[in-house]
Amino acid sequence: MDNTPKDFEISDEDLRAALREIKTYVDITEEDLKTIYSIALRHARERLAKKISVSDIMTVNVITVKKDADIHEVSKLLSENKISGLPVVDDESRVIGIITEADVLSMAGMKHGHTFKDIIRHILGEPLSERKAGNRVKDVMTSPAITIKPDADIREVAMILDERRIKRLPVVDDENQLIGIISRADIVRVTGKK
Repeated sequence: MDNTPKDFEISDEDLRAALREIKTYVDITEEDLKTIYSIALRHARERLAKKISVSDIMTVNVITVKKDADIHEVSKLLSENKISGLPVVDDESRVIGIITEADVLSMAGMKHGHTFKDIIRHILGEPLSERKAGNRVKDVMTSPAITIKPDADIREVAMILDERRIKRLPVVDDENQLIGIISRADIVRVTGKK
């Protein structure tokens, strides 16, 4: 948040000192510089007023799984809770990975990028290549997980989700301990209210 007092003003001497510190010629008057500063300060206040922190909208009761959990347990958790992925945590609740529906499908031989036709062919009995071996979370989870801090802006989250083509980010504290999760749906829900 902006802690600048409302009556805070920059003096002419402050501007001259700043210009001297730059140590180069700037073709601008002190009055122009004050105007630019004033406009920039207004824009900064507006931007900060619009900022929505991850902590404002994240889900705090997060369903997690341990790396030694059976893949059937994960399937059940995903299905019963109508979610598409879960953070994988250690005994201290530190995030060590993430497991998704796509990872579970890879256990059945459905690699990332298979088309709907490929899945139908598999259901009809045709083999699919690249089945991941093992039946534990640690065998198929994505590690390390991409995480975010609670004070980050949701615009940053949206950008990461889009660039990485993922649906959720675990929210962690400074010790990488899980404190929440934020998903595409959370962002859509909050931006739809504005």
